[in-house]
Amino acid sequence: MAIIISDDDVRRHLSMEECIEAMQVAFRDYAEGNARTLPRVRYRADSPDPERQYMANVHVGAVPTYGIACVRAGSNMILKDDGSGRKIQSNPEPVNWTVITLYDMATAEPLAFVHESYLSGMRVAATTGAAVDAIAREDVAEAALFGTGRQARSCARAICAVRPSIRRIRVYSPTVAHRTSFHTHVDLPGVEIVPVSGAEEAIAGADLVCCASNTTDPLFDGDLLEDGQMVVTIVNTDLTAFRSEVDEKVFARASEIVVNDWDSVVANNQTELLDRIEDGAVLRENVYDLGDVLAGKATVKQRDGAIVYYKNNTGLGMQFAAAGAVIYRKMEKEGTNRTIPREWLAAEKYSQS
Repeated sequence: MAIIISDDDVRRHLSMEECIEAMQVAFRDYAEGNARTLPRVRYRADSPDPERQYMANVHVGAVPTYGIACVRAGSNMILKDDGSGRKIQSNPEPVNWTVITLYDMATAEPLAFVHESYLSGMRVAATTGAAVDAIAREDVAEAALFGTGRQARSCARAICAVRPSIRRIRVYSPTVAHRTSFHTHVDLPGVEIVPVSGAEEAIAGADLVCCASNTTDPLFDGDLLEDGQMVVTIVNTDLTAFRSEVDEKVFARASEIVVNDWDSVVANNQTELLDRIEDGAVLRENVYDLGDVLAGKATVKQRDGAIVYYKNNTGLGMQFAAAGAVIYRKMEKEGTNRTIPREWLAAEKYSQS
């Protein structure tokens, strides 16, 4: 029988450390030709409500190491373009209808239907954690963090999970109340959370510069970066607008750029990077896939005299498959009364004759 996995189940059964490990497995498997994943597909369509549009966001992928495949079917209503370029979600009810379906790769049977809200943000941060673990110096001590929302909180947890050497995070948000209250939303023993009043104060002397916001415009002047820093971003151009957390100078100054998936850069027309390659500011051979770094096929390391940029450029179905497998195995042992009988899902198979 298939089970329902709620956001609360995800919180109980998936630690940040476990999610990071799942991302490491998925991306290594992908680089070695075992895991499968495709660039996400997004589309909009007019709805009966003239103020809103329907938006779908679909991911597919499989991680044979875990024996799990998945389809994440994103389903949202968004406000029509208000000029900001942001996807402003506007479901008639305050709920998220997006569902992740997990499939058994041995039988093709659906195993679980997973709430997406909490897991979605967590796997973004966990992938950042996997990248930082592979690339950053072992002794990083200070981080700059742009953003104070859910993604920023998860990012802080992830980077501290892989680099317990971090002792201070300088947090910037243009909203004073958000940056001054950030420390109340994260539990990071031994880490000093310091709200700062501007980008320069955040970046100066930081080992990591992490951006985890919902901006459509660059958060700082790339000239503020110092040699030896590692930069992380999560905002990317998509079907809504040109979006980038960093300016052209960051792309040009980076000695290496690591992305989750090059095919997605092209499929999703992420022009903030493609244009820099076209105009010669970035060399294509200096752009690496994260899976290749994790699998040891490419070497990218933070070092003195250079800036390394990790662009967490897309979500991938294999991320949900890997993290979902960890949660499902625990739920399977624990048991749940939220089940769906097999006969409700197993339609009769007709022959072609």
